[in-house]
Amino acid sequence: MKSIKILNVRIDNLSAKELLETLDKGVLVTPNIDDIMKHQKDKAFHEMASKAEFSVCDSRVLLLMSRMLRTPLREAIPGSSFFPMYCDYHAEDTHIKIFLLGAKEGVGEIARKKINARIGREIVVGTYSPPIGFEKDETECNHIVDILRQSEANVILVGLGNPKQTKWIYKYKDMLPDIDLFMALGATIDFEAGNIRRAPVIFQKLALEWLYRFLKEPKRLFRRYFIDDMQFFYYFALQMLGIYKNPFAE
Repeated sequence: MKSIKILNVRIDNLSAKELLETLDKGVLVTPNIDDIMKHQKDKAFHEMASKAEFSVCDSRVLLLMSRMLRTPLREAIPGSSFFPMYCDYHAEDTHIKIFLLGAKEGVGEIARKKINARIGREIVVGTYSPPIGFEKDETECNHIVDILRQSEANVILVGLGNPKQTKWIYKYKDMLPDIDLFMALGATIDFEAGNIRRAPVIFQKLALEWLYRFLKEPKRLFRRYFIDDMQFFYYFALQMLGIYKNPFAE
């Protein structure tokens, strides 16, 4: 498949329809600006995310950036929009059974019930909310692996935020041979449960969905959007000038 590079991040140039038709086995990541900035600083995350079989644009801002590079992406495919499309696409395919890993206690179960009611079958077969700091606890991580092994799932939505979710997938996925597909989709479980609402269409069309989320959670998102992620535009200017260097290039 064709892909482009924005800074040191590969983004596959797929439409949502093409992704649905080809997404079968492997790891799906959906880079946004915050992820791309983590690619500049976290070598382990960069190397793991770069291995993903599917890497698609999560952000309309990145969609606009791709046009500035004269390598336009077909469309933005936010995880929170794509996952319900994925469930709809496989509504009649009883082979697809999904596990939701992430979100706060009880949120996954709310999402499971809503998804299954909408799809009309038990497409989501299990949920688990890991405790805070679980990624540093090998016993807890092995407990999660056991839960996943005992479930009937062959698809896992890992909603833990980056870099945590991508690192967890690559550390443990070889211990889960019956899982065909790992989808690293951030806050998607909260969206499915109704805890977080998508921005109004006008915000989405104007590439301002990030602003809508900031207005909803200003304290939590101020540093992310106005300090950490602002550096992206400096690095992108370097790429436009042809002088950007991948910090992890050998």
